[in-house]
Amino acid sequence: MKYDSKKIDHIKKWLAKNNIADVEILVSDFAGISRGKVMPTAKFVEGLRSYGHRVPEALFGLGINCDFTYNQFVTEQEVDLFLVPDLQTMRIVPWHETPTACVICDPVKEGGEQTNIAPRQVLKHVVSLYEKKGWMPIVAPEFEFFLLARQETIEREPMPPRGISGKIAWDTGELSITGLEEFKALFSDISRYCRVMGIQIDTLTHEAGPAQFEVNISHGEPIGIADQAFMFKRIVKRVAIQHGMFASFMAKPYPDQYGSAMHMHQSVIDTKSGKNIFADSKGNDTPLFMSFIAGLQEYIPAVMPMLAPYANSYLRICDRFDAPVNTHWGRENRSAGLRVPSGGKSARRVENRIAGADVNPYLAFAASLVAGYIGMVEKLVPDDPTDEPAYKTDRHRLPQHLFSSLDEMEACEPLRKYLGEAFVQTYLDVKREEYMANINALSPWEIRYLMLNV
Repeated sequence: MKYDSKKIDHIKKWLAKNNIADVEILVSDFAGISRGKVMPTAKFVEGLRSYGHRVPEALFGLGINCDFTYNQFVTEQEVDLFLVPDLQTMRIVPWHETPTACVICDPVKEGGEQTNIAPRQVLKHVVSLYEKKGWMPIVAPEFEFFLLARQETIEREPMPPRGISGKIAWDTGELSITGLEEFKALFSDISRYCRVMGIQIDTLTHEAGPAQFEVNISHGEPIGIADQAFMFKRIVKRVAIQHGMFASFMAKPYPDQYGSAMHMHQSVIDTKSGKNIFADSKGNDTPLFMSFIAGLQEYIPAVMPMLAPYANSYLRICDRFDAPVNTHWGRENRSAGLRVPSGGKSARRVENRIAGADVNPYLAFAASLVAGYIGMVEKLVPDDPTDEPAYKTDRHRLPQHLFSSLDEMEACEPLRKYLGEAFVQTYLDVKREEYMANINALSPWEIRYLMLNV
């Protein structure tokens, strides 16, 4: 996409008004990490006149361990992709001394053809499926994360930081106001940065783990909310460093403590009427709502690599610490993987409680929404809701480790149909390479119990 002179003049005026010296051009990799380049403002503007900003296609074969994976879709030739900035996402980066802006980009091939494997474009494609039906999904994420003490090496076992009281924050507990006050200055900075970057924080709470917190982002259309979530994780990590600690969105940093999730509330509106299609005029559940839930029940096992992307993710999925282990659904039942909160017809929604905080937000939204979409177009019917504790039931169990979830994904033809062969196969290849690198690494357990004992 090339920008006309009017649009370029508008962005030049915005950059000049805010005295912007540098611009970060950003794209999300499979892990949800910001990749891209930083350049002077003049170079950024010049690049808008043509396909002037590039990254190698191999970026989408990059694993969390920074190893590259190649296949027929991401080749060893490492051809260039062209970054098309979405100028609606242009924001000031509040923590840089030099006035800096950032913008989220969509990578395209020469000539403007979509790559179909970039996470943001995968989500855009899923949203387009809804749009063709006259629907628009609405999502709202709830992010859990831990604050950690800074240590000399990242390989050491994690521990909580000290709050303003000077105490190590081991035992504050769920919904603790004192726990929030211990880190009030940090959260004030997070809130301030979020306002600058257009991220609409809804609620902050202390969770059940040591120095574990939850921040809710207000609901909206998936692309915009995923953009906010993408930047939110970056903000939290940056502010934590500024306050002498780390922030972790790892699903299970403490084996004997609660894990961190990214719960997703989802509804769908009719684009003409603006009404929620999950409830009728009398407030009753609609067949489409039931089919959406049924789609989640049927296809979540196949999209688990997008909701639980690492071996560590599956340590969280156990029948302890309030984490779901299956795709049962229930009304106001937090033991189920799929919860329908109470509320009126305009608020009728389902909460997917399965995704970990370690997800890429673009891919997690895409995974959950495509599962619900397939349920609606195939008119699937869910099980009856459960009002019992769902942890001990054997039906609808989730995959117990990453490798089995990758097998589920590979065998699911509807995913290849709706998400595209290029994305599904490349994602599988990258995740299998990551998994093999993980299990081939010498673990602390092996060092402690095997090194000198066997």
